[in-house]
Amino acid sequence: MSIREAVGGRGSLADLPVVALVTYVVALLAWLALVYRWLPMPGGEMDAPMRMSSAGAPEAMALSNGLSGVVLYLLMWGVMMVAMMYPSSVPLFGLYYRTLEGTSRTGKAARVGAFMLTYALVWTVAGVVPLVVNAVVPIATLADEYTGFLLGGTLVLLSAYQLSPYKYRCLRYCRSPLGFLMSHHRPGVRGAVRTSWEFSTFCVGCCWALFAFMVVVGSMNLLWMALITVVLSLERVVAWGERLARGVGVAAGVAGVVVIAATLV
Repeated sequence: MSIREAVGGRGSLADLPVVALVTYVVALLAWLALVYRWLPMPGGEMDAPMRMSSAGAPEAMALSNGLSGVVLYLLMWGVMMVAMMYPSSVPLFGLYYRTLEGTSRTGKAARVGAFMLTYALVWTVAGVVPLVVNAVVPIATLADEYTGFLLGGTLVLLSAYQLSPYKYRCLRYCRSPLGFLMSHHRPGVRGAVRTSWEFSTFCVGCCWALFAFMVVVGSMNLLWMALITVVLSLERVVAWGERLARGVGVAAGVAGVVVIAATLV
């Protein structure tokens, strides 16, 4: 059976809610871990909880605590990415499951699990970027001294990327993953890992500017996390997602210019 026939068929539809249920449960647990602070913080328990929601604070704490701080930060970042990205990835995981028609139940579970874990791993590795940026440019210090310029500049950067062609190339893969799965599907667990790794890079390419903004406003700021989750989810799953992405780009550009102008006055 071809991938197109498997996806178009109805044989596996009864099991698809299981894939969705597992994804939503994992995402919910990730949100609970963040809200109730079940994870060890990069700076240790003695740091004031409110500081963790400040711009650049988690990254600065992680870097100041050496390897253990970096590892804890990446753990925290990975859980954040699962919480924020998994809900809108249910269609992707479901489509991948459908391509496994004819595989045993155990084989399906192993491959879907490998696909989902690899997706989370790529997003966890992406957490290295804000750490490197903070090692070169201390965001926490800039946020204290040049709040307007930092926020305004990040909004302008977000606007430029949201309106760029590369954003829409990546977004179209995220919105319609079937074509990618058909052309990049590989057999076995190793194939699931490779396919997920390649697809996940497009997801990072689609959303990185939103997460750059999140780091500037505070990567542990739960309110901004929730708002950004709603935006990136709608971009990916609703019919008017591309128009929303452009609207966010325009709004971010206007807001960025206004913030910078107000700072200069």
